[in-house]
Amino acid sequence: MAKVIAIAIPKGGVGKTTTAINLAASLAFCDQRTLLIDLDTSGASGLGLGFTEANTKSGMFEVFNFISGLNHTVHKTEIPNLHVVPANVHTLLREERLMKLADNRLILKNALRSVENDYDYVLIDCPPFLRGLTTNALTAADSVLVPVKSGHFALDAVDKFFKYIDWIREVANKMILIEGILLTMYEQSTKVTEITTRELQAKYRKYVFESIIPRNAPLSEASFYGKPALLYDINSLGAQAYLDLAREISGRSSTTKPVMPKAAEPIALSRQA
Repeated sequence: MAKVIAIAIPKGGVGKTTTAINLAASLAFCDQRTLLIDLDTSGASGLGLGFTEANTKSGMFEVFNFISGLNHTVHKTEIPNLHVVPANVHTLLREERLMKLADNRLILKNALRSVENDYDYVLIDCPPFLRGLTTNALTAADSVLVPVKSGHFALDAVDKFFKYIDWIREVANKMILIEGILLTMYEQSTKVTEITTRELQAKYRKYVFESIIPRNAPLSEASFYGKPALLYDINSLGAQAYLDLAREISGRSSTTKPVMPKAAEPIALSRQA
């Protein structure tokens, strides 16, 4: 049965989608059957893997509207073990419709039943806000990965998000765990980085991943080509950092549990769509 990890924080510009794309690709590269679900209406995860309106036949919009089952919205990518479900939200009307439907926080959890035995990992790229789609993801997830870029506002977002996780446990998913806090866009020898790292270690030490994602040009450049960094420049610091993170997560899954605080054509997994 797949382990479902939501990638979320109520803050934009922290490397959330970059993490979703590159962690999913890295897990697949490490022989883990991986599905990436793009639950952000911007559709950035799908775009980052080469899926545009022209080559996307269905996605999360159809799933939430009960037009298609999740297993019939899966798209293959260049990496054999990596599949993706794009958002497929290309108009304001579609976005408004999806946001309204997301008030039913059980839609994604129920939809995942059709694919839960076909993957080792399901990653969910969430929008940079709480409620709605993010609540759907957290209701369905086994754990949540929290990307954090150095800075005061990001630290405030972590505090806010952990309070929200407490609420999710009370009303929707009492079993959700913290997979870990991931430092992204990391720049050594800066005052902001030093302060952020110190504050995270002081308040959330047991949640912080050993792996750190550096600020690295190939991570940004790869998205312009619709590829994860390991297909663009596998020797880059960014690609290697996400491979390290994938190994840390998969190694942890086989030994210990996370902790709880106080491109191609669409396919059906059983047959060609």
